[in-house]
Amino acid sequence: MTVDHRQDLLEPVRYTLSAALYPVRVLANLPSETSDFMVDRFKTRRELREENARLRAQHLLYEARLQKLDALEVENIRLRELLDSAYEVGESVLIAELMRVDLDPYTHLLQIDKGGEAGVYRGQPVLDAHGVMGQVDKVGPFSAMVRLITDPSHAIPVQVNRNGIRSVAIGTGNLNLLELSSLPNNSDIRAGDLLVTSGLGGRFPKGYPVARVKKVEIDPGQPFAEVTATPLANLNRSQQVLLVRRDETPRQAAADAPPGEPSAEAAE
Repeated sequence: MTVDHRQDLLEPVRYTLSAALYPVRVLANLPSETSDFMVDRFKTRRELREENARLRAQHLLYEARLQKLDALEVENIRLRELLDSAYEVGESVLIAELMRVDLDPYTHLLQIDKGGEAGVYRGQPVLDAHGVMGQVDKVGPFSAMVRLITDPSHAIPVQVNRNGIRSVAIGTGNLNLLELSSLPNNSDIRAGDLLVTSGLGGRFPKGYPVARVKKVEIDPGQPFAEVTATPLANLNRSQQVLLVRRDETPRQAAADAPPGEPSAEAAE
């Protein structure tokens, strides 16, 4: 052993024995290494599953937040348009939110969240960011009903912005269509003309955009031309509306209402 220690005479033997015993050591360590490998593998797989579930939950949360932000952005744009429209109108206005929509072939009505307590009165003009929507039809304390210009019972005095020709735009029951009455065949009106309020009748101040002429049909056998127009207001999409105020008080407006019509205080 001393000679081997000093001269390494048995080194070849030890080398050979080490090579021969290596598979035995590998086999002896195999269960432990396999166990550690499987534990690490299952642990890693479980962690990946948990992380994946967490990421999916975060993704859904971020998607929901993004949708809310998109909705807020659209609402913000809509409000900016409405406020810009209020600035262009010049008169005092009140902004109201839509609560309910009643659109059938015979009545086109909207319910808004402002009523007599906010100064809303019967006959008050209602606009959106693009044009005239209609007028207040019934007033309650905290809400009101608005009759749209496309309602078959509604008529609004208009004039052609290009040359001042006057007519009356009558609702057809179609949200995309108005009819102009009593225009002679030789009237200077054509498709694309802008129709604005004429100010006649006392309900709508002059100059508000109402519709754009869609089609003009002339029948030589008829005394009047058939003229249709498309409303400019987003009658089926607007969420906020502008109510144009007059200088007079609601009580004065109610006093000016035709006989037999309910006042703002009496309407529900």
